[in-house]
Amino acid sequence: MNNRITTLFGIKYPLVQAGMIWASGWRLASAVSNAGGLGIIGAGSMYPEVLRAHIQKCQEATKQPFGVNIPMLYPDLQELMDIIVAMGVKIVFTSAGNPKTWTGYLQEKGITVVHVVSSVKFALKAQDAGVDAIVAEGFEAGGHNGRDETTTLALIPAVKEKITIPLLAAGGIATGRGMLATMILGADGVQIGSRFVASNEASSHIHFKEKVVEAGEGATQLTLKELTPVRLLKNKFYDDIQKAYDKGASKEELHTLLGRARAKKGMFEGDMEEGELEIGQVAAIIHAILPAAAIVEEIMREFDIAKKEVTFL
Repeated sequence: MNNRITTLFGIKYPLVQAGMIWASGWRLASAVSNAGGLGIIGAGSMYPEVLRAHIQKCQEATKQPFGVNIPMLYPDLQELMDIIVAMGVKIVFTSAGNPKTWTGYLQEKGITVVHVVSSVKFALKAQDAGVDAIVAEGFEAGGHNGRDETTTLALIPAVKEKITIPLLAAGGIATGRGMLATMILGADGVQIGSRFVASNEASSHIHFKEKVVEAGEGATQLTLKELTPVRLLKNKFYDDIQKAYDKGASKEELHTLLGRARAKKGMFEGDMEEGELEIGQVAAIIHAILPAAAIVEEIMREFDIAKKEVTFL
């Protein structure tokens, strides 16, 4: 398949694996890239030297393009960027910050820059900043999310109407049918996160992967909007948040409850009670832990079948 996304990244399919903290290490990124998509190393949970090691291992594991996701609210940002440039990474996805800060610097180094947004307003700002493409993520998505709670179905056509650069859809996509639906709405491709959490190569804990597969409808909720909106699987920690809300907890009290390393405790270390378990609503239709290559193959096979069905409508 040839379109603006496959051409931009030099990949076979317009399918990007999201750079998720505690899940997207070099094993997952290289497996997705080898399968024809674009694998992404999630640097948000990595110290600089850890990122360096993951990039090196990914370069050894695949000759296909891959990228690095950098949430711009993290410390050590300059050091992370220096490592990316020094090690010859060619694609960077930025998020959670002002795209003007780093886009020009990275592009001067020959790096393709993609920025993740949750609204038309921020899509336009990213385009004005000169990014090469945009990921528009609906509030169905797992992890940190937009405050406006705009769904992917509403967000993609609204963003498409206003921008001219390539557009990736994200949030609530885990199947070929979902991929086709968002592309019919105007996206040039998709970024998929939650489906790849339940992969053999994801660095997230097996207990978390199993919890994702077990999740049913209504198992996730967007919460902590006073701090930064995040979609979580419901567990004891989530219940503690709700109890705090019921008691009228202040922003400071919520911050204290969240504490430090809560996401690591849940998603990486496997504490299903006290950990923060970030996953999207689409977990309800994820039923198996599979190799990343099998996931890519399954999505693209269903995409092709669905595309043929649509032609008969």
